[in-house]
Amino acid sequence: MRIFLSIIFLLVCIALTVIVLAQQGKDAGLGAIGGIGETYWGKNKSRSLEGNLVKITTVLAVLFIVLAVILNLNF
Repeated sequence: MRIFLSIIFLLVCIALTVIVLAQQGKDAGLGAIGGIGETYWGKNKSRSLEGNLVKITTVLAVLFIVLAVILNLNF
């Protein structure tokens, strides 16, 4: 069981790294000064690929923490 969890943990680590690197930065640049950042795409970001990457990152981060705690238990 421990080997199986270790393999899952390794896959989650790799996936989390790739997903985080695939995301764009949160910098709005100079467009934030004039309010240009609030466009249609800026308001509907949760339905876009960017929003899905954020959700996947959250799920993988929680899974990472849970697996790390489980693997560090001495049983």
